[in-house]
Amino acid sequence: MVLVDTNVLLDISTKDPVWFAWSSAQLEPIINAGEAAINPIIYAELAPAYSSAGELDASLVPPADFLRLALPYAAAFPAARAFAAYRKTGGTRTSPLPDFFIGAHAEVENLVILTRDPVRYRTHFPKVKLICP
Repeated sequence: MVLVDTNVLLDISTKDPVWFAWSSAQLEPIINAGEAAINPIIYAELAPAYSSAGELDASLVPPADFLRLALPYAAAFPAARAFAAYRKTGGTRTSPLPDFFIGAHAEVENLVILTRDPVRYRTHFPKVKLICP
């Protein structure tokens, strides 16, 4: 199963001139294999780009191709550990970042993450397999 990071989905929905081709090429075989998934954090990160939940759901074309995974309770502790490490190294945010919950979800459920921004995942969740440029 592959969690599809927000940046990949936004690249496709906005037809990003730099990343559209890469993101589309990576996502297509994952969808065709029935392995594409999102979680509530990814959904929430996508939401500001849309005027309604219906519009967002329609953008996940076809919606049935994206499994909607619940964020497991077990992901909270590794997300908090990643946040503590981030703060210890000078991070200025005052609450855990969405990437920490996405990375922790992948870690506890042994999922792959499709992303074009691997730095936080590699730093805080080195055991998580990434598909990235």
